Amino acid sequence: MAIDILVMGAGSIGTFVGGSLAAAGVRVKLVGRARVLDAIAEHGIALTDMDGRARHVPPDTLDLATEVGADTRPALVLLCVKSAGTAEAARELAAALPPETVVLSLQNGISNAAQAQRAAPTLRVLAGMVPFNVAELGPGAFHRGTTGRMAAQDDAALRPWQAAFERALVPLDLHPDMRAVQWGKLLLNLNNPVNALSGLPLREELLQRDCRRCLAALIDEALAALAAAGIAPAQLAAVPAHRLVQILRLPTPLFRLIAARMLRIDAKARSSMADDLALGRKTEVDAFCGEVVRLAQANDVAAPRNARMVELVEGWQAGQAAMAPAAMAQALGL
Repeated sequence: MAIDILVMGAGSIGTFVGGSLAAAGVRVKLVGRARVLDAIAEHGIALTDMDGRARHVPPDTLDLATEVGADTRPALVLLCVKSAGTAEAARELAAALPPETVVLSLQNGISNAAQAQRAAPTLRVLAGMVPFNVAELGPGAFHRGTTGRMAAQDDAALRPWQAAFERALVPLDLHPDMRAVQWGKLLLNLNNPVNALSGLPLREELLQRDCRRCLAALIDEALAALAAAGIAPAQLAAVPAHRLVQILRLPTPLFRLIAARMLRIDAKARSSMADDLALGRKTEVDAFCGEVVRLAQANDVAAPRNARMVELVEGWQAGQAAMAPAAMAQALGL
């Protein structure tokens, strides 16, 4: 099957974005785990979102594979594997694809695009960012539970694709400074480990003041490290990050009033890290809190609470009971 876009890493984000593009008429190949692909082969892809939209992509319109394949010639690759799999996935792409194939990293964290480029020097890797949350609700069923427009490094190779992403309802904005955008997103992603340990849906977790205090403490340390490094993160929330920290610490009745936009999250939304913890899979906590710790160390400032969060998540056992918000705050020394 001739394809336009290859999705490398058909997890929740990769399948939602790739499925959305397929629903808009783009020829898509999904490369991922057999568990996900077998469900798609049987059911197709059901795409739903918090705005009430529902689309279905029949399985016979997709090319599904567990490896890239030597005859694959996409015009664009979307790299969507978890951070721990970046180098291996990049090497597999480089072994199969023509030189200079454009790869857009839609991964979390700061360093994945650079890591992929080092592992696959014959390809052209661009940094990207996905702001919204996607949950796998069942076999072949993927639900977007939060809002936002995707972002990518401004490059001539991506501009012709913007119309297709817009039609697919996953709009892509191009930015000259993706480092600022990535750090802006990482500040918000510091909630992922808090959410995962709490065992709560995102909205319910944000309504727990102790969870918000934990998130505020993690963001505070990240802002200190960014200031020491001379990095100004992009503002991706409704308010600047320093103001967000103040809002997070408010009593819950006031938080409900002031943060109504932040709470526009449906009941199905949860972090992918919560799924990883539940299934005993390696998480991306090192791509979030670990990045803060490394930036802090490089600039002679401390980030002990982010370091502690890495320890908590990496030491978690599958099947372990969720951590109560007060216990989490105590574990972070709050």
